Amino acid sequence: MDAQLDEKALEDSLIEGLAELTPPGKGVSQEEFAEVVAGALEAVGGRLLFKMEIGTEGERQHLAAASVGEGERRQFLLLSLPVGGGKLKVESAASSENPVANITAAYAGLMDVLQAAA
Repeated sequence: MDAQLDEKALEDSLIEGLAELTPPGKGVSQEEFAEVVAGALEAVGGRLLFKMEIGTEGERQHLAAASVGEGERRQFLLLSLPVGGGKLKVESAASSENPVANITAAYAGLMDVLQAAA
């Protein structure tokens, strides 16, 4: 990934890469979501940190946290998609209002430490 790639261009690139996953009215499994997110992140040099399903009945969403870049240039992203299909949302964890965004950087740091210890 080009270190100068701005946040909006990165988000747009991921949305384009995941467009096939978001047909309205078609349910999306957690496995399908993770597989396509991982492929899109690979295309931009990103790494999936974790995924989960959140929300209440009828409003459930797939959510993935990702990192792109290294060191001080590393960005953290949240990708979310309604379980029932619909529009994919890609946002910077730094600007997100989703409570999960608060743990993304800490989780990435923990994974870095565990990987270095292995």
